[in-house]
Amino acid sequence: MRERIFLSSPHMSDEGYEQEYVKEAFDTNWIAPLGENVNQFEIELANKVGIKSAAALSSGTAAIHLALKAAGVGEGDIVFCTTLTFSASANPIIYQNATPVFIDSDEKSWNMDPEALEEAFRKYPGVKAVIVVHLYGLSADMDRVMEVCNKHNVAVIEDAAESLGTYYKGKHTGTFGDYGIFSFNGNKIITTSGGGMLVSNNREKIAKTRFWATQSRDQARHYQHSELGYNYRMSNISAGIGRGQLKVLDKRVEKKKYIYDFYKSELGQLEGIKFMPENEWDNPNYWLSSIQLTGSVRPIDIFNALEFENIESRPVWKPMHMQPFFEKYDFIGEGVSEKLFENGVCLPSDTKMTDEELGKVVDIIKGGWGK
Repeated sequence: MRERIFLSSPHMSDEGYEQEYVKEAFDTNWIAPLGENVNQFEIELANKVGIKSAAALSSGTAAIHLALKAAGVGEGDIVFCTTLTFSASANPIIYQNATPVFIDSDEKSWNMDPEALEEAFRKYPGVKAVIVVHLYGLSADMDRVMEVCNKHNVAVIEDAAESLGTYYKGKHTGTFGDYGIFSFNGNKIITTSGGGMLVSNNREKIAKTRFWATQSRDQARHYQHSELGYNYRMSNISAGIGRGQLKVLDKRVEKKKYIYDFYKSELGQLEGIKFMPENEWDNPNYWLSSIQLTGSVRPIDIFNALEFENIESRPVWKPMHMQPFFEKYDFIGEGVSEKLFENGVCLPSDTKMTDEELGKVVDIIKGGWGK
């Protein structure tokens, strides 16, 4: 069996930063949730992205859930959400017994279409929050999105799970809205094996989410709970891994861009292939190099050809409004997201890939082109 080439797998630092912080947790016996690594990881990530406060949590999904709760979203409220995303962006809306309405993408950014967002507000004037996603490390058009949302005085939650290290006009994604969330799942640009971070410039709101995430335990000698709580805090071990990973984030972004440029240089001239959009506002982290196929070669052809050689690839996310669980909810748009799903391929973008492995992927795709 050929050694597998992954789409995007964990990549620990060559310097062993992660092991140093994890060893410190073992040496001090801070193995359970909370501890110095958790505290410092929150501070270090907040400083990295340029925001005032952060809460380290068990997942990006937990971060979205607590952001919705902090924004006051509850039963019967309407929340707008990007449709072209992973289900973790939308599931927490249901946790809060709220109602999602899915917003289409635009071709310019592959992210939330500001015009569709405007249309959605005309149809649903009493919206409580908007979840805007930065897909595959590409920034949404945040000036336009924020302009629309500010006009309607609605809370904005940025799902930056895939875009840590991405800049919009020189500012980190995840820092424009009222709340931003990052994911450290095993396939993300940096990982804690599993985990997430909720960030905001509102320190009081972040403090409240930490309280909820620690089972809403009141300050009392006995166990007392006056509010519903959750077991959402990140472990001190995971946070140690995250602190080490954060030190190499810039290197990982650099390699992701190298991979994207390699593919674009080798495949960009093929007829019937289009790469992710590039905009003057955007400095992406290129988490996954993704393409659109517009000719006779279809995504399934590439998936099968690569899988035959033990190489992982993936379709573009299937839009939420097309999912069996969510299809009963409203969708606003012209179907751009559906076309992106139908024609999309995420190419292997693992930061451990060698030039030889990248060349192999390219040769396989070229070899099947036009057949």
